[in-house]
Amino acid sequence: MSSAQPTRADLRYGSIGALVQQAGRDHANAEALVDPETGQRWTFSALASDVASAAAAFMAAGIQTGDRVAVWAPNIPEWVIAGLGALSAGGVLVPLNTRFKGSEAAFVLDKSGARILLCVNGFLGNDYVAALRGSGIELPALEHIVVLRGHVAESSPGRDGPEKAIAWNEFLAAGATVKRTEVDERIASLTSDDLSDIIFTSGTTGAPKGAMTTHGQTMRVFQNWGDTVGLRAGDRYLIVNPFFHTFGYKAGIVASLLQGATIVPQAVFDVGQVLERVSAERISMLPGPPTLFQSILEAPARDTYDLSSLRLAVTGAAAVPVEMIRRMREELTFKTIVTGYGLTESTGTVSMCRHDDDPETISQTSGRAIDDVEVKLVDVNGVEVSTGLPGEIWCRGYNVMRGYFNEPERTAETITPDGWLKTGDVGVMDARGYLRITDRIKDMFIVGGFNAYPAEIEGALLRYPGVAQAAVIGVPDARQGEVGCAFLVPRGDAELKSDEVVAWCREQMANYKVPRRVIVVASLPLNASGKVVKFELRERAAKLEAL
Repeated sequence: MSSAQPTRADLRYGSIGALVQQAGRDHANAEALVDPETGQRWTFSALASDVASAAAAFMAAGIQTGDRVAVWAPNIPEWVIAGLGALSAGGVLVPLNTRFKGSEAAFVLDKSGARILLCVNGFLGNDYVAALRGSGIELPALEHIVVLRGHVAESSPGRDGPEKAIAWNEFLAAGATVKRTEVDERIASLTSDDLSDIIFTSGTTGAPKGAMTTHGQTMRVFQNWGDTVGLRAGDRYLIVNPFFHTFGYKAGIVASLLQGATIVPQAVFDVGQVLERVSAERISMLPGPPTLFQSILEAPARDTYDLSSLRLAVTGAAAVPVEMIRRMREELTFKTIVTGYGLTESTGTVSMCRHDDDPETISQTSGRAIDDVEVKLVDVNGVEVSTGLPGEIWCRGYNVMRGYFNEPERTAETITPDGWLKTGDVGVMDARGYLRITDRIKDMFIVGGFNAYPAEIEGALLRYPGVAQAAVIGVPDARQGEVGCAFLVPRGDAELKSDEVVAWCREQMANYKVPRRVIVVASLPLNASGKVVKFELRERAAKLEAL
C-alpha cells in the first residue's frame, strides 16, 4: 500500500468563486486569459470582474446554490468566464463533451436536471442548438439556452423546453439587476463542501454516470497537483485538453488560478496551430497525452518555430517510452516532464511523479500517491496483492468523489463502505509505492488463458524502429479465444512490414502477448481528449476479418 504524509491540509479559499476573486487581487495586473483567435487579453483583475458579472447574470436567471448549469462548448475564453461565473453563483457545472450528438447531450441534461445550457453554434460545423432540438427528448428542467459564440437560432425546442436561445451578451446584460454586493454575498456563502461539478463518464461500460465533486476537493487536489508538477506564477499554459474533461477544466483552469498562470485555450488539437501558438505566445506549460507529443516530434515543420519557451510537460497515464522522454528533452527543450494517473471519480488525480524522480521512473511509472491519499492493489476478491504483482488499483482519500449523481447503487458498486474507490484499472506497484499502469480491466484480453494487457504490448511496440504510435486490441480467435491485433503509425517515411514486426515481437515478449496481426495505418482514431478510440479499431479489425 502507498500513502503520503500530509503537507497541505488547509484550504485557503472557501470556493472556486472566492479563488477567482482572490487571484484578481493577488495577481491583479498579470495576464490571466488570452483569446488566441481574436487577440483579446484579460488581466487577473479584469477576469475576476467579468466572472462576477457572469455570476450576476446567473443569479438574475434564478440560479441558486446547487442548481446545475451545463456547458457544451470547446476551449474558448467564454467557457472560462461562464463556467467560473456559474460556480461563483453557486451553480454546479455539468460539462458536456463537444463530440456529443444531440441525443447524448440531451441524456446528460435530463439526467442532471440542468436549468441552463451554455453552448456554441458552428464549432466543427455543428449547430448544437439544432442538434439538441432534433433529439426528440423533452427537457422539462431546462429553462435557458445561452449561445456563447455563433448564430442564435430562433426556432422553438418544444413545449417543455425554453422558448428560444439567447446570446451570451443578452444573458450578461440581464445581470445588471443584481448588485455586486449580492454577488459577493453569494460567493461568501459557499463552502468547500458545496458541489462544484458533476462530470459524466464516457459510458464505456453502460450509460454515462455523473461523478460529483466539491469545491474543496477540486482546489485541494489541484493545489497539490500544481505544486508537484512545478506550475508557477507567470507560466503561460496552452490548454489543449478539453475543458469538458477533468484535466482541461481542473488541471487547466483551476490550477492556473491557484498558481497565477496564464490560460491560453486551444479549441482543437492541430499540430501546426499548436506549434505556432507555442512560438507566438511563448508557451511554457504544455500538457497532453503521449499522442500529442508524438505528433509534435514528428511534425515536418517543427524546426521552423521557436519552441524554446517550453519548460514543463505533463503526460500519462500508461507507461511512456524512455525514447519519447529523451526526445522531448533534447529536441523540444522541456526541462521538466512529469507523468501521473487519475480518473474522473478521483477528482482527476491519484498518483504523480515528483521533480527529482529519475527519467526511467518518470517514463515507466505514473508516480506515487498524492499527499493524503492511499493506494493499494487488490485481486478479484478485494485482497491486497504483494508488491510487484498486478492487481486492480484502489484509492482512498479526500480526492474520492462524493458518488454518482442520483445513483446510489452504482456508487455502492464503485466505493466500498470504508471509502476505497475501485478504479477498474490494472497496475503494478514497486517497493517505493510507484505505480505502473498496465491497462483497463475492460481492455484486457485473454489469450489461451493468459491475461494480455494492451498498454504493455504498445509500450514494447514503440521501441520498434520506425514506429511513431501503436494501439493494440484483442480480436476473436477460434483456437486461443482472443489474440492481439496491433495498429501501427510509422514515423516519417519509415516502412513497416507486418511479418518483420511480428518476428521482432516474438523476440521481445512472451508468445501470448505477440500480436498475431499488424495493420499499418496513417493515423489512429482519437477522441477529443487525445486518447485512442479503441472501439473504432475493433470495428475496423472486424471488417477486415470479414473480407
